[in-house]
Parts: sequence; C-alpha cells; structure tokens
Amino acid sequence: MPCDMMLIAYDGSENAKRAVEYAGRFLSAPKAVVLTAWEPMVRQAARLSSMSGVMQPEWVSDEETEDIAYIDAKQINAEGVRLAKLAGLNAEPRTAECTSTIWNAIVDVADDLNVDIIVAGTRGATGLRALLHSSVAEAVLKHCHRPILLVPPCNLSSVRTGESSADQARR
Repeated sequence: MPCDMMLIAYDGSENAKRAVEYAGRFLSAPKAVVLTAWEPMVRQAARLSSMSGVMQPEWVSDEETEDIAYIDAKQINAEGVRLAKLAGLNAEPRTAECTSTIWNAIVDVADDLNVDIIVAGTRGATGLRALLHSSVAEAVLKHCHRPILLVPPCNLSSVRTGESSADQARR
C-alpha cells in the first residue's frame, strides 16, 4: 500500500532531526508535513506557576505582537522543513497551537490531514527518568490509530567514535 502523506513531528531536538533523516531514508510519499506543536506563553506561564505554587502575576498579552512561542515554533518548523527537503522529501510546514498536550496536537493534526504514517523521534529515557517525564512519542503511540515510525536516539558509543547514523544503519 503506497503512502500518500506522512506527518513528521519536529521539535528541533537532535532526536527529531534524526527522525527526519530516517523518514527520508526509509519512507516515500508525495507529501510530507513537518509539524511543530507549540504552547502560547500565557499558558506556559500559568502551568509553571501552578506547578511551583507561586502566585502568577497578571499576564496581559499584547494583541499587536506575535507570541514569542509561536515565533520560535515557526523558526523551528522552518528548520525541520529544510532538513526534510535535504532528505529528499516533498515537505511543507505546519504549526499547531497546543490546547492540552503536545501529543494531542500531533494526533489531532494527523487525524485532520488523514495522514498515512506519523514519524517521531524518541528520547530513549529509561528507569526513573522515564517514569518522571512522560514521553510525547509514547503517548502518540498509545492514542493514535495510525502507523507510526518511532526513531530512537543514536547510540552513545557511535557519538564518541564519530560514527554517523548512516554508518550505523549499514552496520
């Protein structure tokens, strides 16, 4: 079954860059949508202050200026699109404002676009770290009913030796 459209979740991390590289290497589709989900600063500030127990100061957003988080998301997304094109994909940009969770934004966009596959990098956290910090990739896997290509982080020994991910794949 041919793939008509893929969605690549891209947050600018090294793991996301690696996922773009693998999507270009192993998948073929007429269209690749590079998605960067973002959360408005006012919601980030509210969430952080509620977690810390500190009273949040009155936040008045300036309707005249763009949210700094949105500006950052557009820049990160442009980088992802550039990398996807370098990987041979016919990529287009997409940002999504996160209204609840990042994984939910990814799943919602995948459903809206009716993509054939989602590509995402993983952090590769284990043990206590994995228990304390939820994984976006894991949540997408649990809540999305589409095929997903999860790309794990590179092997640390290859980073030390300077081996590229292409060399790892050939091995």
